[in-house]
Amino acid sequence: MRIASNQYHTTMNSALQAANEGLTHVMQQMASGQRVLKPSDDSIASLRLARLSRDEASLGQYRDNIGALQSRLKASEVTLDSMQEDLQAVRDLLVWAADAGNTGDDLNAMSGSMKTLHDSLLYLANSKNAEGRYLFSGTASDQPVVDAAYAYQGNTQTQQVAVADNMTVPANVTLETMAGFLQQFNTLTGQLAVPGVTADGVHADVEAMLASLDQTLGAVAGKIGQLGGRQNILQTLDSNQASVSLSNQQSALKLGQIDYGEAATRLNSYTLALQATQKAYAKVSSLSLFNAI
Repeated sequence: MRIASNQYHTTMNSALQAANEGLTHVMQQMASGQRVLKPSDDSIASLRLARLSRDEASLGQYRDNIGALQSRLKASEVTLDSMQEDLQAVRDLLVWAADAGNTGDDLNAMSGSMKTLHDSLLYLANSKNAEGRYLFSGTASDQPVVDAAYAYQGNTQTQQVAVADNMTVPANVTLETMAGFLQQFNTLTGQLAVPGVTADGVHADVEAMLASLDQTLGAVAGKIGQLGGRQNILQTLDSNQASVSLSNQQSALKLGQIDYGEAATRLNSYTLALQATQKAYAKVSSLSLFNAI
């Protein structure tokens, strides 16, 4: 059977190209350590790897959200802890002020300490985060908790953060009762600072302030408990997601990792095929019909 020269050259070039492509592909696999470089390498494994990659991206975003949320909750908790300490100091002063044996000078002196604590509580209530947003104003985080007129400018809504599929955790707590408390506290501080004030004259106001303080202390303690509970949930959730992420990575490694022994065998086969094809091509190309004369 006679084979035309053009047909022969086309066939040999196709064989050389196929061998080169196979050789290049297996070398890329060995260099990257990945068996699946394109969907055609293994369509089922490629689909599974795509799903694992998508899951990993989601888990990564959720874990980033958890990390940022933990920092935010911790900052709020530390602020409320400081507020609780100031409130306890105020309570100690109020208990002292309720003593009927206090003189006017005693009460005047107490008012100075109370004024300092009032200013500290006002500052803590209006605390901001690194972005300049108020921590305890609900979703109206551009508004102060307590303004100059002792009015609450925020709302009681929570800012929800996604931490898992179909799961969110509130990122804030609100201090809507602090404005009224500070206004009452500021009024009493002014009363105690009046020259000639008497213990009997302010006793009813001090007792009312003590009752309001105890309510505020209980509310702040409750907020601290909420923040602590949320942080515990986030810690457990982050640990679980880390385990899932590790499992996904191990599955992806098992699906996509190359078997170097098998790859070396294919590399050797492609190399031999390429060399054989090149030698045959060179040999046949050098032949001529005149050699048979």
